Amino acid sequence: MTPYFSYQQDQLCVDDLPLVDIAQRYGTPCYVYSHAALTAAYREFAEAFKSREHLICYAVKANPSLAILNLFARLGAGFDIVSGGELQRVLAAGGAANKVVFSGVGKSAAEMKLALEAEILCFNVESAAELERLNEVAGSLGRVAPISLRVNPNVDAKTHPYISTGLKKNKFGVAYDEARALYRRAAALPNIRVTGMDCHIGSQLTEVSPFVAAAEKVLALADQLAEDGIVLEHLDLGGGLGICYNDETPPSIAEYAQALLAALAGRSERLIFEPGRRLVGNAGVLLTTIEYLKQGEEKSFALVDAAMNDLMRPALYDAYHAIQPVVSRSDVATAIYEVVGPVCETGDFIGHDRELAVAAGDVLAVMSAGAYGMSMSSNYNTRPRAAEVLVREGEAHLIRERETVRSLYANERVV
Repeated sequence: MTPYFSYQQDQLCVDDLPLVDIAQRYGTPCYVYSHAALTAAYREFAEAFKSREHLICYAVKANPSLAILNLFARLGAGFDIVSGGELQRVLAAGGAANKVVFSGVGKSAAEMKLALEAEILCFNVESAAELERLNEVAGSLGRVAPISLRVNPNVDAKTHPYISTGLKKNKFGVAYDEARALYRRAAALPNIRVTGMDCHIGSQLTEVSPFVAAAEKVLALADQLAEDGIVLEHLDLGGGLGICYNDETPPSIAEYAQALLAALAGRSERLIFEPGRRLVGNAGVLLTTIEYLKQGEEKSFALVDAAMNDLMRPALYDAYHAIQPVVSRSDVATAIYEVVGPVCETGDFIGHDRELAVAAGDVLAVMSAGAYGMSMSSNYNTRPRAAEVLVREGEAHLIRERETVRSLYANERVV
């Protein structure tokens, strides 16, 4: 629980607004975000690095809602994108193209063209083949592409294997031992301008030491490049700082900054960071209504109207999200429930073995759902995606209407 989501008497509130009121007004499933929490998280990050020239590039993939992108843009953020679609979202939300870094292992020529024409800040190049393609595309447009190489430092992020990105076996980035030669190649290409170095080792990290180890390897390589006459303008140290879902104890942003700034002492390069989850994860919840309580032979089930298509993380990563009733009650007995959705998959669960005092019709809040919730949702089982609501100063604003079934098949044709 955070200060932005707390019980007032028996009602769970977001910024003093009862979540049950939002559920009644907009229905469920529904994602609800705190404007105050989003703002505070960004400002905490900016404050921690104020002693150095820096740019905070919010990782759009964590939550690409236009309202959230617009909020961060107004706070001064840049953006880390991984697709041409995300670039178009950033621009539609009022983000500045010259604050955009473009990551991702499989950029298409069309995406490169789109980003070059928008004049983004930097391409984070992840392979020799991509470098050659980018040079060709830039040349065809009569432009010069600013680039960093995403260097894979082979540092163990100590996180879930699906979200670890900095090991030799991962698909991301350029091998550390090959990066110097590829930088030389990049510097020789006519439509490429080397501007920096990028490193991102994974997501949901709960220790500082992997970040420091990766930074030290980046700095060593930057010094080698200087010997080659390649002077970097910026160092992009990626993102990945974790949040508390259950009992994790991730470092504070201040602790994270202190450790990195110590490792970077004496350096003059501009710093770029790509936080995603840390800015939005604990700023959002997913509201869902209990349709039925079912007693099975071995377990009791709370069957809710949210499902794996609404929140994929539990099914995909066996991820834990706290689950709270939005109205606490003392008139029913507490029991242990499997909180599951209506999708026809055994993997369709929101939480295992949760102790809840609830009845059918009650609304639950799935906590810490602001990151990789709505952004990973789907229409599996022809289920319309949820509505999204942003609460600002006690007032709820609908920022995404609930999809309709008709909209799901509007572009389909019968032969």
